[in-house]
Amino acid sequence: MELLNVAILSSKPLFLSMILLFSLLIWLKLAKRKTLNLPPSPPRLPIIGNIHQLGKLPHRSLRDLSRKYGSLLLLQLGYNPTVVVSSADIVREIVKNHDIVFSNRPRTTAVDILFYGCKDMAFAPYGEYWRQVKKISVVELFSHRRVHSFQFVRDEEVELLINKIRITKVKMKMGAASLGSWPKG
Repeated sequence: MELLNVAILSSKPLFLSMILLFSLLIWLKLAKRKTLNLPPSPPRLPIIGNIHQLGKLPHRSLRDLSRKYGSLLLLQLGYNPTVVVSSADIVREIVKNHDIVFSNRPRTTAVDILFYGCKDMAFAPYGEYWRQVKKISVVELFSHRRVHSFQFVRDEEVELLINKIRITKVKMKMGAASLGSWPKG
């Protein structure tokens, strides 16, 4: 019995310190949230955020939410905070005055692995490296002369695509071809 009392007494400080630490973390999170100047947001659930409010027709759900909370609102889509803008005037201001803030794409582990640490032009963060890669791409890859030089490749690929659609249509004996069951090659 004494051993049980000793175990209970020794676990009380640990339990109290865990409650104190948990309360401190919640207080810090709430204090940090109040200092940010965020747009209005509908109430959200802990893990999924506002995903449950999008429904089967997300464009209509977003319209209804913007009518209720204003033309600029914050949604938590799972882990990602997402700003929804439903006013042409606000979009114009964002694109005109704050374009650099919104120019980067989110960096994820998958993008890091697949695109060599975001060194690809599509996923590189805005900065000097991105400007250099864009300049090289425009001059070397997307110039009128270079695009015109690969016209025969595009023509050949279009012809192959049309032939695959014809073959699939004949094999299926239908008026429409299923694009998911093409022969490989």
